[in-house]
Amino acid sequence: MSIHAFKRESIKDRPDGKYIKDITGIQALMMNIYPNRTDSEVYLSDKIDATELMKYLEKKNAEHPDYKTTLFHCALTALTRMVKERPCLNRFIQGRRMYQRYEISLSFVAKRLFKDGAEEALMVLTPSDEDTLDSISRQIVGDVTQMRKNPAKKTGSDAVIDNLAKLPRPLLMLVSKLIRILDFWGHLPHFVWETDVNYSTILASNLGSIKCPSVYHHLNNYGTNSIMVTIGTLHKEQVLMPDGSVQVRDMIDIGATLDERIADGFYFARSLKLIKYIFANPELLDQPIGTPSEFEYK
Repeated sequence: MSIHAFKRESIKDRPDGKYIKDITGIQALMMNIYPNRTDSEVYLSDKIDATELMKYLEKKNAEHPDYKTTLFHCALTALTRMVKERPCLNRFIQGRRMYQRYEISLSFVAKRLFKDGAEEALMVLTPSDEDTLDSISRQIVGDVTQMRKNPAKKTGSDAVIDNLAKLPRPLLMLVSKLIRILDFWGHLPHFVWETDVNYSTILASNLGSIKCPSVYHHLNNYGTNSIMVTIGTLHKEQVLMPDGSVQVRDMIDIGATLDERIADGFYFARSLKLIKYIFANPELLDQPIGTPSEFEYK
């Protein structure tokens, strides 16, 4: 569904989110004491057991040798399922107000060419409740492939950014300030934010693809993005299992930076447990995103 299909029900609503009136007192206070997103960051660093997921991928890719589904595709789909079941993760704060996004949006940065100095392209996906791993994977591959066929051609936010960068510095400063003011009041034009990764639910970075571990990545005061996720390199590691045995497992490092104003630590912790559950039960990725996982939160 296009974001243009959503209409404001209140003067306080934004074109990209519905105003949330019923929030806790501490959330209302924090939005005013800590109005900047970078003042409200919490960072999580953890390891996820991807052994079952890798078995699942090996079987899936063997059945379809003409098409390769990757770990990153699975991670993005799992993150989408997590946000669908944990809707507070799809909130953002702008203009000292909290909003609930109308859609789940995932974004990532892709290199236009695999060489030093090559520019990066901004990619944004908005999966629907009917999407599964297969459809999300093909959308990612299709968008990236299309971009790399013509690396010199830029559209969406890439084109807007390049055009703004050509402005004289005083004018660029003025335009930047105007953008901030319009965004604060929820009147920023669609063409500015619709394909901007800084306005997505989750901004993900696949560092494992360049053999790099997960890292801390800051949030930005610009935009509405409340969650940044970095996915590191898949590696073997000895793990102490619940039955007391020690096994060599496929592990993946993950780092997440979150805006603590959108939810509390208890909510974040349960969301992490859900991600680990999906990785341990990868067949869930074949189900539509709108299908509940039936995970028991304890």
